[in-house]
Amino acid sequence: MESVTDTIEHKKMESSHLLKRLIMILLGASLVAVGLEIFLAPNQVIDGGITGISMIFSHLSGVKLGIFLFLLNLPFLFLGYKQIGKTFAIFTLFGIVVLSVATSLLHPVEPLTDDPLLAAVFGGVILGIGVGMVIRYGGSLDGTEILAILFNKKLPFSVGETVMVMNLFILGSAGFVFGWEHAMYSLIAYFIAFKMIDLTIEGLESTKSVWIISDQHREIRNALFHRLGRGVTYLHAEGGYSGDEKKVIFCIVTRLEEAKLKSIVEEIDEDAFLAFADIYDVKGGHFKKQDIH
Repeated sequence: MESVTDTIEHKKMESSHLLKRLIMILLGASLVAVGLEIFLAPNQVIDGGITGISMIFSHLSGVKLGIFLFLLNLPFLFLGYKQIGKTFAIFTLFGIVVLSVATSLLHPVEPLTDDPLLAAVFGGVILGIGVGMVIRYGGSLDGTEILAILFNKKLPFSVGETVMVMNLFILGSAGFVFGWEHAMYSLIAYFIAFKMIDLTIEGLESTKSVWIISDQHREIRNALFHRLGRGVTYLHAEGGYSGDEKKVIFCIVTRLEEAKLKSIVEEIDEDAFLAFADIYDVKGGHFKKQDIH
């Protein structure tokens, strides 16, 4: 008998798609290097994770930051291969190598500012965008999340909680090495980088999924298509209390179209049920907006 694993084959990634991901990881890792060597490290402001540990070790030993970034992340490549897969490990290795080389090349360059607050803000923004690009295209530059995934199996904490505790410990350690004022700047840089990572991964254009339940679903469907230019999908449901069969309208809209959709639905059925949820990525299907008639 043919097993399930025999019927599932790993599809080879197209050359153009592979090249695009490698280029974006290259750009992302290079941006991180700029954030570290041109802004954060010269002003004794650190980031969280393995990057923060590497910055502390580099300061204490005088050894170049790139060497610690490479050596301390190596063990997590093996863990990443086991936990997430071969492709992730390859992209992560590529990103870490680029980051290590770029930080070494940028080390002699003079920092753009000697104000630790400006360094924390701009360094955090640039670093966050870079890390977000690497994650978005399938790699990683820091092993703490992989470690958190392993701890998650043995500890009663989520991955996010584990990462937060580890980063608070690392940022707290900066107070003993660089002084508490620099530790507070480091916390600012970490928070900004964290937000920029989310923004980069999720994208600037926020989309929303909408569920609409109404007995006048045909009129609403037609209005959304002709007045908003959006197609819909019907989901068949059953009322939990009444047991009546219902048709649920499912639709994807941009943030700017949300208010108009509400207005359209309310015009047709004031008692219609609407539920919105944020969506960070939409691919395939017929999401492309149609011309409004």
